[in-house]
Amino acid sequence: MKRTFSDLATTVDQLSGRPLAFIVALLLIATWALTGPLFHFSDTWQLIINTSTTIITFLMVFVIQNTQNRDGAAIQAKLDELIRVTAARNTLIGIETLTQEEIEEIRATCAVKARRANNSTQKEAHKKVRTAAN
Repeated sequence: MKRTFSDLATTVDQLSGRPLAFIVALLLIATWALTGPLFHFSDTWQLIINTSTTIITFLMVFVIQNTQNRDGAAIQAKLDELIRVTAARNTLIGIETLTQEEIEEIRATCAVKARRANNSTQKEAHKKVRTAAN
């Protein structure tokens, strides 16, 4: 069941993101609008578009959420693998499961280290410039 929904969600996501899908939707809306005078802009005529767009929007929320969840998990797995195979801190693997406060602490620590590294790099660059100038 999961695989079937995943495949369906991927197909719908890919198809709905194409220009042809937009053109089809635009043509349907234009057709609906042009039929307004024919149906005397009745309540039923309005209900058709309201119901249709509501149902499509409701279903697309699940499709988009599914594809976003899978994309996010895939990106996270790739980042974890990059961290694992480099000199980066392996303790960062899996931090997406931490609380927001714990992640903010890690970000603050990384920011401090980045500033220190930047200052160190700038000092080294200034030193090289002075040496080259002499």
